[in-house]
Amino acid sequence: MTKQFNFIMISPHFPKNYETFALRLKENGINVLGIADVEYDELSEVLKNSLTEYYKVDSLENYDSVYRAVGFFAHKYGKIDRIESNIEYWLELDAKLRTDFNVFGFKEDDMDSIKTKSKMKEIFRKKRISVAKGRVFENDEDARELAKELQFPIIVKPNSGVGATDTHKIKSESELNTFLENKNNNTTYIMEEYIAGDVVTFDGLVNKDGEIVFYSSIIHNTALLNVFDDEDDMYFYLPKEIPADLVKLGERCVKAFNIKERFFHFEFFRTEPKGKLMALEINCRPPGWPTIDMFNYANDIDIFNEYATVVLKNQFNAKLTRPYNCVYISRKDYKNYVYSEQSIRERYSKEIVDILEVPTQFTGMLGNRGLIFRSENIEKIEEIINCVREVVKGE
Repeated sequence: MTKQFNFIMISPHFPKNYETFALRLKENGINVLGIADVEYDELSEVLKNSLTEYYKVDSLENYDSVYRAVGFFAHKYGKIDRIESNIEYWLELDAKLRTDFNVFGFKEDDMDSIKTKSKMKEIFRKKRISVAKGRVFENDEDARELAKELQFPIIVKPNSGVGATDTHKIKSESELNTFLENKNNNTTYIMEEYIAGDVVTFDGLVNKDGEIVFYSSIIHNTALLNVFDDEDDMYFYLPKEIPADLVKLGERCVKAFNIKERFFHFEFFRTEPKGKLMALEINCRPPGWPTIDMFNYANDIDIFNEYATVVLKNQFNAKLTRPYNCVYISRKDYKNYVYSEQSIRERYSKEIVDILEVPTQFTGMLGNRGLIFRSENIEKIEEIINCVREVVKGE
């Protein structure tokens, strides 16, 4: 009798599009077991039908409760083969559970390398990959001395953090003093030199042997920091053509951090004026909502299904031709845009693929609504961006 493949999903309901992971895993014959802290009745019908069983805990922050849930599933269904959330916030929880239940994947001892920016820098430097100058500072006086060494402007951010949360561009000594007076004293911060240039990403999926089976890239119109500080509208797009030097550096990073059977999201600076690449940080999970759906729109594939076949059979079967550029454009409720969504739908009926209500947790970065388009022609994408973002003059 063939053993059932048991896959535990942590927080399978959030974000909502990640429910498709459960659906595709089930369709491939995998036994999908869910653990979260919401009532069963709050789960969608799609998710309910995709899960063999669901275990509600009082809080995913309560490790003892989650441990008991995994133990219950192991007792009932046998050895657990995978534990995964694919969410940055739960990476350490996933790793601790894998360690305690001897499950394939990153363990507790791996977390420093993929969660702390100081350890990432150390690994990058060992592999001769360029990084911004900087380090963790020990106290306020050390911060002031380091700022003098790096010279303003500087970037200060948590050594272990999610996205651009609590990240600050500091342009003077007085701004540094203000930050030091108001910083979270329970957080360890790292300070870096400011790098002029664009942030580009290298994203994808790695099989069990550490081979990249799919890759993509994201280009942002503005740094995430500006979205929070200046309330800029954000757009970002997945280009059909990905520079060879970015692919080569991304491949080196996969090997440097020993990534296997998981998604990755690497961030790099494309420096000005020379256009060289410099490593910023790595993330061992898919790029944030809704980019994983954009993988599908841009490539005419089902990345959720491909992930399931990688997990179960170590196979990626989709044929990649990269037919489209795909763009996400944010809109904010308080802005008075020239063109209504209805007129945009009519004008770009061939290019529009989705309009999204943004979950509350993401509105600060991704706006209240997100419009997604695809086109073979990058000039058409640029035209759509300008149209969707145009506001009434004087506002």
